[in-house]
Amino acid sequence: MTQIREPERRSKILRGRPYSLDEFASKYGLRGEQAESLFTRFGPSSIELDLLMAAKRRPPVLQDRIAE
Repeated sequence: MTQIREPERRSKILRGRPYSLDEFASKYGLRGEQAESLFTRFGPSSIELDLLMAAKRRPPVLQDRIAE
């Protein structure tokens, strides 16, 4: 019998400040389930999520509060 191994989760170094799920969803105007899926797959890193959304050609709907 073959056993199925779960892939190991490697801890990733967080780049940039972390987004909350609500902050990420509102910044890019995403629905809850869509934002949650991306947030779960790519983590809370603001740099990673901003790069992902730039690659998807989705500009922010709201400006970053820290930039002000």
